[in-house]
Amino acid sequence: MLRDVNKRVGQAVKHFWLTREKQTHAQGAVSGRKDRGARAAVTGGKHMDGFVQLCRDILLDAGLAEAEVFWNRKLELPGYFRPEKRWDLLAVAEGKLLAVIEFKAQVGPSFGNNFNNRAEEALGIATDLWTAYREGAFADSPRPWLGFVFLLEDCPGSRTPVGVKEPHFPGLPGFRDASYAKRYELLLARLLRERLYDGVSLLLSEPSKGKRGSFSSPSQELDFTTFAARLWAHVAAFANAHRNNGGAS
Repeated sequence: MLRDVNKRVGQAVKHFWLTREKQTHAQGAVSGRKDRGARAAVTGGKHMDGFVQLCRDILLDAGLAEAEVFWNRKLELPGYFRPEKRWDLLAVAEGKLLAVIEFKAQVGPSFGNNFNNRAEEALGIATDLWTAYREGAFADSPRPWLGFVFLLEDCPGSRTPVGVKEPHFPGLPGFRDASYAKRYELLLARLLRERLYDGVSLLLSEPSKGKRGSFSSPSQELDFTTFAARLWAHVAAFANAHRNNGGAS
């Protein structure tokens, strides 16, 4: 299954852009007006379903049963700083939490207004999950695999360098005069290197080309094939150990 990952990613990218376009047109036709900015597509939801389906198939290919992969129901997990969070994709087998994946996207024009929100969200949900895990919220589960997939619109607004406000202290290296695409690259690479996530993928796609399945990644570290290989290996190791040994731990 891993041999056709890039083809499947292209299909998911195409689904993302075509779904956004369809939702924007549908809402305008029904209401006579569109939500302000890109909100029309966001409120429709389902635009990341291609990625959810792809990761679901990776989990099944790694050895899980369909009943052990949750992608449209029973997606809630307990948190530490809040009662629960509804995730995008879960793998739970034999009472053990194996994998948790979140899918996010950002499309212009409001890159500046949304970057900090996305950064805080990515940090917050990981911190909440790992603290809940430390406190035994997932019974005797081994350390689950946490993944994050992010699609960013590739356009002048995301590629143009932007300044950093430094009224009291200079910012850390890398962010000064970096574009929002570069900021996301730094953010996601650091989330991975700090082990807040076990797998992270950053995909950039320009709308017109994206409708034909075109996308890119800034590095192999953040490429989806690397993400998929890590996810598959983690789940396959569990499946092989438990299924081949009659469920022995």
